Amino acid sequence: MTRDLDALTSWHADWKGLRVAVLGLSVTGFSAADTLTELGAEVLVLSETASEDYRRLVPVIGAGLHLGPLDEVPEALAAFAPEVVIASPGFAPSHPVIRWVRDNGIALWGDIELAWRVRDKVLRADGTPAEWTLITGTNGKTTTTRLAASMLVEGGLRAAPCGNIGVPVLDAVRDPDGFDVLVVELSSHQLWYLGLSAPAGQIVPRSSVCLNLADDHLVWHGSAAAYRDAKAVVYRNTTTACVYNKADEATRRMVEEADVVEGARAIGFDLGIPGPSDLGVVEGILVDRAFLEERRSSALELTTVAALAERGLSAPHIVQNILAAAAIARSFGAAPEAVRDALEAFRLDPHRIEVVARSGGVTWIDDSKATNPHAAQSSLRAFPGAIWVVGGDLKGVDLSELVAGAGATARAAIVIGADRGEVLAVFERHAPAVPVIEVVPGETEGVMNRVVELAAGIAHDGDTVLLAPAAASFDQFDSYADRGHRFAEAVRQWISRGSAHDADDSPRDDDPRGG
Repeated sequence: MTRDLDALTSWHADWKGLRVAVLGLSVTGFSAADTLTELGAEVLVLSETASEDYRRLVPVIGAGLHLGPLDEVPEALAAFAPEVVIASPGFAPSHPVIRWVRDNGIALWGDIELAWRVRDKVLRADGTPAEWTLITGTNGKTTTTRLAASMLVEGGLRAAPCGNIGVPVLDAVRDPDGFDVLVVELSSHQLWYLGLSAPAGQIVPRSSVCLNLADDHLVWHGSAAAYRDAKAVVYRNTTTACVYNKADEATRRMVEEADVVEGARAIGFDLGIPGPSDLGVVEGILVDRAFLEERRSSALELTTVAALAERGLSAPHIVQNILAAAAIARSFGAAPEAVRDALEAFRLDPHRIEVVARSGGVTWIDDSKATNPHAAQSSLRAFPGAIWVVGGDLKGVDLSELVAGAGATARAAIVIGADRGEVLAVFERHAPAVPVIEVVPGETEGVMNRVVELAAGIAHDGDTVLLAPAAASFDQFDSYADRGHRFAEAVRQWISRGSAHDADDSPRDDDPRGG
């Protein structure tokens, strides 16, 4: 019997006996397997590796487990004959197992589609499931997601940040206390899977935003056009507000081309004076001219750049994130006061333009989360003339435009990482006036110690040393967080050694630590 998958649009539908293969066993894969076994489906999890906890838990929840190489289709998968395959977002379209699934006409979902189909497990007081808002972009997704959720909560709604931010959407959907709004951060990988959805599995969000678009994950997607098309899925079926970046023409075109629900509005944001359906900045005041009746003749104040500066939130790209989040919150009716009050308590996550230390007149900043050129460009523009720590795994992305533009304003560049040869060549071609220092690979533990030593040796009073690598971290570190932690620890150790030295010796005029 062929299962009617279009009928599986409720927690209370008949999922019993549905054969589902789940690819990948990390937090996302386990949440999918756990949900499906609770629904009564027959589940086989396939993964190359798994933690000891997950190896133990998968049989406990009633799922089968196959561990081993997935560079070709395992016999266990073919023998299982799945009706649906749910893939963790790490599986690229070119992966052999994904190609096999599509070639055989098997339904291919991500965990986000499954969560949408079973979103009615816990209902609100009015008998409806939580509404969804979707957030994507090359950079700023997590900050904007946290901001929007905070503003919604301050506005009196039960809101949960989830998705690519770290909390699986399926966990939020199954939370017994329930929510009014799910603020869902989506990566381009998750959106690619959503782009495959049949109408029955397509999300219908109240509001949505693509913050910006720049080349990233090109190896995973295969091309810049495929990456852009995946991001554009975020606007599909939006009912109320398609929020876009007026300074990024690509996001405007996405909205213009999107298949949305009749009545959905385009809401723009940028750092300039806003039009009647926009959010922007007027003489240092963040204002809303989109969500008020008299928007053609007036505006609502949200906060000021000066107030944001007191909390370390005034960098231009962070202000853009705040405006986008405010548009999302306002689309659900949150008052301007809720936006302002949420910002008073908000703090950026670690490794996002985080000030590690100020010592001897030098400011050390960890923006290890800047894993692509677009993010690094924002950091360099926020800190012009910085000593720039750059490099890592470039993921197939060209740094030429970044180095020729914002990178050319750096006082010096310290180049790290496996792809440092490409970085050095780009500086030679496009910014030959910038002094460049290469850090030859060694033990991971020593890389940042050498970086900090070199930076301190050339830093002067008033300088900023900026870790904004414009590259992924996995060539030398466990993650961008590990990279940032090691940088911060190396800075603290250097300052500590300098303080001990200064206790015995008077500072010299040429001391790079500034005494």
